[in-house]
Amino acid sequence: MSVPVGRRGAMVGAAAGLFFAAGAAQAQVAVPASSPAQDAALDPNSPLAPLPDLGVDWPDLDKAPAEPAPAATAELVGEARYGWALEGMDGVGSALLRQRFAQLSSLDTHDGQPSNAAQLDRRAREDAELLTGLLRAEGYYDARVGSRVELRGGRPFVTLTAEAGQLYRFGAVTVNGLAAAGDKAETLARAFGVKANDPVNSDAVAAGEANLDTAIGREGFPFARVGNPEIVVDRAARTATLALNVQPNGARRFGRIVTAPGNRVFDADHVQDIARFRPGQSFDEAGLVDLRRTLIQTGLVSTADVKPVEGSAPGTVDIAVALTPAPPRTVAGELGYGTGEGARAELSWTHRNLFPPEGAFTVRTVVGTREQLGALTLRRNNFHARDRVLTVQASAAHTDRDAYDARTLSLSGTLERQTNIFFQKTWTWSVGAELAASDEQDVIVATGEPRRRTYFIAAAPTSLAYDGSDDLLNPSTGFRLSGRLSPELSLVGRAFGYTRTQIDGSAYHQVRDGVVLAGRLRLGTIFGAPRDAVAPSRRFYAGGGASVRGYGYQDIGPRDPNNDPIGGRSLTEFSLEARVHAFGNFGVVPFFDGGNIYTSPLPRFSGFRYGAGLGVRYYSNFGPIRIDVGTPLNAQPGDPPVAVYVSLGQAF
Repeated sequence: MSVPVGRRGAMVGAAAGLFFAAGAAQAQVAVPASSPAQDAALDPNSPLAPLPDLGVDWPDLDKAPAEPAPAATAELVGEARYGWALEGMDGVGSALLRQRFAQLSSLDTHDGQPSNAAQLDRRAREDAELLTGLLRAEGYYDARVGSRVELRGGRPFVTLTAEAGQLYRFGAVTVNGLAAAGDKAETLARAFGVKANDPVNSDAVAAGEANLDTAIGREGFPFARVGNPEIVVDRAARTATLALNVQPNGARRFGRIVTAPGNRVFDADHVQDIARFRPGQSFDEAGLVDLRRTLIQTGLVSTADVKPVEGSAPGTVDIAVALTPAPPRTVAGELGYGTGEGARAELSWTHRNLFPPEGAFTVRTVVGTREQLGALTLRRNNFHARDRVLTVQASAAHTDRDAYDARTLSLSGTLERQTNIFFQKTWTWSVGAELAASDEQDVIVATGEPRRRTYFIAAAPTSLAYDGSDDLLNPSTGFRLSGRLSPELSLVGRAFGYTRTQIDGSAYHQVRDGVVLAGRLRLGTIFGAPRDAVAPSRRFYAGGGASVRGYGYQDIGPRDPNNDPIGGRSLTEFSLEARVHAFGNFGVVPFFDGGNIYTSPLPRFSGFRYGAGLGVRYYSNFGPIRIDVGTPLNAQPGDPPVAVYVSLGQAF
């Protein structure tokens, strides 16, 4: 048989296809040696010499190929959807092993996709190697995993068969050097956790090493060194030994905080105010982690390098802090709407470190249909202590309400311990002082005639709050309780004093996943002066998005002859709602509120105005955005049938 040279490539391809279909066909071809003379005399146009007989006729390339005989393996040559299964893993390995295999399995990743025989073979081999490695990482060092591909129900099916073998265990575990840790040695050994007769599990060893490294830093050893674990496996005994070297390098106490020269963000004294540790305390690595995170969260630092260095005093460790400043200026905006409050837009510009350290200066303006304001604020965060805030503000405001119209100049100062979304506090407090001059217009209740009076007010508001909830913006469990007391001195024709007091409580209970029941109660009182003597802007009011929904802002309570609210000396409110996470980032909130305003100094629990409705929540990364639509159930004359409220955060 001879084949032209120009068609040799086609012949090779045809032969390859033949061998694949035939399966196990093998051949050896002997090529006789040739001399240089023979090579020189070779005519490239001459036909090929007959090849040795392979026992199979060469195909005639001028004819169409014959259809292959049907066979199970022949059907695997094309693409088809496949199934697969894993056998031999009952009672073997951990849940983590199964999770890792599911995440990394090639067969599982491409399950349901049409695949050919070569792809199935490759994926089966990859998964067999993957499972073998995962089993050995958990101590099955003799593990073997095989694979096979067959037809089931007319489609390919891949089976992985695992033989885990015996589980290897540690015959001995030695942690060298812990004796140098003194009375902390036993604590550190427990932190490592790995002991004799435990499975030779690489995850357990890595976790033990990490736990020991964390514990030795928390127990006062800033310069400790934890070596790499050495595992020696004895195949004959099916056991292993583990050795780990530790150098505690001496326990230390906190010394000074030192900052790099020319630091433009905070000096060492202010960093010490922020830190939760003090000089002389036993070193704890957790204190450095907390300090690093807190420095970043001031918003004035882009990177913070906090590390221990040898202390200037014997037995101490100084903390070296290097800070890279972040952009200090911020522009912020806010939009809102509430029935009775109208539309409101707020814009502010802040330089967060105009007066170092952390002395922020803010220019703020509010433009609304019923409110206009301009304010200058100086705010110093972490004022001589962690999370203590000093605020001084001067403002000029015009407020137009149904109850009154006020033009007010005020100067106020507050020192407080604040909570925030990064470090939610259980206890917070505030003390302050306020001076205000307010020109306010209301009406004479008996006649309905308008009047305008100017009030000069000095107040000393204080507050104390407990927060036992699980989240600042979207709580699902726990409760909150707060009280506010504000003694005030008022001058309007004559001087007199009174005290405003308010108590707020709220509770949250998760019924099941995605459903939270929430409730709140508010009580308020003004004692020491009659209602009409107190400036209208300082009285109690009810109604609105943060009060009794379904009613306009401040619309609940006694009214004047013009049917406008006049406020009162005492207040009672309650709210009940179910927060249901519906789908994705959206939720619905049916609610029922009630409350009233009273002229008596003590709040009552009668004559309530009730409102009910439905809210929608969008749970964003920075907190829920709420839209509530409510209606009054026992409206007073003039109350609108529907009220709408839009704001950030839950109602309470």
